[in-house]
Amino acid sequence: MRILHTADWHFGRTLEGRSRLSEQEAFVDELAAIVRDQQIDLVLLAGDVYDSVNPPAAAEQLFYEALARLSDQGSRPVFAIAGNHDHPDRLTAAAPLAGKLGVTLIGLPEPRVHRVPIARTGETAVLFALPYPSESRLRELLTDEADEAVLRAAYSDRVRHIAMEQAKHFGPQTVNLLMSHLYVLGGKETESERPIQVGGAYTVDASALAVGARYAALGHLHRPQQQLSGDTVIRYSGSPLAYSFSEAGQAKSVTIVDLKPGGEPVLEEVFLSCGRPLVEWKAKGGLAEVYRWLDEAKDATAWIDLELHLQETISLEQIHRLRQTREGLIHIRPVYPELEAESEAYRATSKLPMDELFRRFYERQTGGALPEPELTRLFLELLSDEQEEEESA
Repeated sequence: MRILHTADWHFGRTLEGRSRLSEQEAFVDELAAIVRDQQIDLVLLAGDVYDSVNPPAAAEQLFYEALARLSDQGSRPVFAIAGNHDHPDRLTAAAPLAGKLGVTLIGLPEPRVHRVPIARTGETAVLFALPYPSESRLRELLTDEADEAVLRAAYSDRVRHIAMEQAKHFGPQTVNLLMSHLYVLGGKETESERPIQVGGAYTVDASALAVGARYAALGHLHRPQQQLSGDTVIRYSGSPLAYSFSEAGQAKSVTIVDLKPGGEPVLEEVFLSCGRPLVEWKAKGGLAEVYRWLDEAKDATAWIDLELHLQETISLEQIHRLRQTREGLIHIRPVYPELEAESEAYRATSKLPMDELFRRFYERQTGGALPEPELTRLFLELLSDEQEEEESA
C-alpha cells in the first residue's frame, strides 16, 4: 500500500502579523494533487493541524476542505491526531461528520488500534495513533522526582509501555504503523517549534517506539529527518511551510511510504513548491546594496530578514521607505560597527536552553551563586504554565 505522511500544518499561523493563509491554501492544492497522482491509499497527519488551541475560522474551514479533498469524499482513509498546539476537543469536534468521509480525528491518547482495509491492494493496515502524550493528556503523574534525567526516563518508559500494549495487535499479515506527535531524542529542532518539554523531560528514546511497527510517522520537528531503531523507521515529515527564519533555505516536503506486510518500507521524499521562501539578507554595503538588490528583484517572492550594516543612524522615514518598496521585508535590523560584537553575543546566548539562561541570570543577579535544582524546576514549571495559558487565551 502507498501511505502519505505529513504533519505540522500550523493553519492560522502568521509571520510577524503577515497572513500565511494563501500559502497554506496553495499547500492544500498541491497536497491534494500529490495524493491523487501518486495513488495514495492512506493519509497520515501527525499533529499540529492548527497553530493554536483557538484557531481562526478561516483556518478551520481550510482544514475541513483539505480533509474532504484528501479523502476524496470518503474513498480514501485519512487519520489526523492532535499535536501540542491543538486543543484535543476542538480538533475532534467534527469527528462524527468527518467519519462519514472516512476521516478519523483523534484528540487524546486512547488504548486502541485502528484496522484499515485498503481496497486497492487487499491489504490491511494496523495503526496505533498516539496524539501528543503530555502528562495532563495522559491524565497521570509520571514521577514526583525533580531530576530531569529521572523525568525523561519515566516519560520514555511510559510511552514505550503504551506503545507495547497496542503493538500486541500487530501481526505478520498486516502493515503495522505507529503515528505520534512527540520529540525523539536526537532530533534536530528549529526555532519555530514551541517546546513540548520542561527542560528536556518530555523527550522519548527512539527505542520506545521500536515495538513492532515498520514505520513510525511523527510530527513536531519542522525539518524532515529520520532514525532507525530496530526494524522501525522513525521519521518526521517536517512542516509544509517555513514558519521561522531558522528554517530559511530548508526544502519542504511530504513523505510517501510503500509498504507491504512483512516488507521493508520504501520511502520517497516529495518536495513541495508551495509557500514563499524565507531568506536572510546581510547587507554589508548598507542601504545602497539593499536598493540594488531590490532593483534586481532579488528574492522577489520571499519573506526577508534584513541585517543592514550601517555607518550612520538610519531614520524612521528611511525604514518606512524600504518597507514600501518591498512588502516582503519582515525584519530590518540595523547593525553598527560598535554593536556587532554585542549582536554576536546575543545571537549565541539566544540559542541556549531556558534552564541555562535562568542559571546565568541567577548567577549574575546574586554575584555568583547557583540556583538550587528545585528552584530551576519551579521556574520552568511556571514558564510552561504561562505558555499554556497564552495558547489557551
